[in-house]
Amino acid sequence: MIISKTPMRLSFVGGGSDLPSYYREHGGAVLSTSINKFVYLTVNKRFGPGFRVSYSRTEETNSVSEIEHKIVRNTLIELGIDGVGGNGGVEITSIADIPSRGSGLGSSSAFTVGLLHALHAYLGRYRSKLDLAAEACAIEIERCGEPIGKQDQYASASGGLNVITFNPDDSVEVEPVIAKPEVVRRIESELLMFHTGVARSASDLLRAQSAAVSADRAKTNALSKMVAMVFALRDAISGGDASTVGDVLHEAWLLKRSLSGGVSNALIDEAYEAGRRAGARGGKLLGAGGGGFLLFSAPPERHAAVIKSLSALTHVDFKFDRIGASIVFYQPP
Repeated sequence: MIISKTPMRLSFVGGGSDLPSYYREHGGAVLSTSINKFVYLTVNKRFGPGFRVSYSRTEETNSVSEIEHKIVRNTLIELGIDGVGGNGGVEITSIADIPSRGSGLGSSSAFTVGLLHALHAYLGRYRSKLDLAAEACAIEIERCGEPIGKQDQYASASGGLNVITFNPDDSVEVEPVIAKPEVVRRIESELLMFHTGVARSASDLLRAQSAAVSADRAKTNALSKMVAMVFALRDAISGGDASTVGDVLHEAWLLKRSLSGGVSNALIDEAYEAGRRAGARGGKLLGAGGGGFLLFSAPPERHAAVIKSLSALTHVDFKFDRIGASIVFYQPP
């Protein structure tokens, strides 16, 4: 049996610039961190041929092509695992600390990275974190046809607080943010996260955003401002300034809302303003928009007031993750 553990992520600024409609012309960048909310995948040799795949439902099939979960199906095809012959049957199960659908925490990509990691280990092969991220991008974007960017795969695989750069030639670079531990702890201590209770399709929103950015110079300029803010925030954190995070989140949220009408709605706007009135410096909706999790940065002494002002939402405690994708149990088949 193999068990992989892969963190979800939250991004501070730059989201959207990891879409090819933007970065292939301008180059993109995101400042993000992995967090201690994980997706766990187990891969085990099955007694007999075929597949058993358990997630929010359970599938039992005799062939890869019959598997309905498209990430699982396409990953197995990519790795040449057919459930018969030398590899034999395979059982795959997944659980997550946070419901994966529409969370805005990059859970689908964390699932893909974790599945690749576990299956490579099952086959007795090592893959670096950057290799896992690149392969996960290929599975989701090319094989599954999802209109998504590349930040989630690299954030989950790499772990830690990073600037992730997306180059016009499709290459990706991951640069850790160098800062004193007490500065990172201060940033972490000021963050609050709330679940809106609304799930949404990131694919639909990202498809619309990509088309809008391609056709509208003002939206392109908004993304360019967000990319510049990535490097300004990195420099501020490296220089010891933890208080800048809230202001950057607020400015980035205003820019992000301008990219597409589906990014926010009345419920999200009301919750955001309530958090700000209660003492948050700034915040943003995580992921593509429309639902999922709201992130705020507020002085610790204002946390109780912010939590009270958002009592209709679910407050979720979290910490930064510094490890990234890992295999936590390995017993060769």
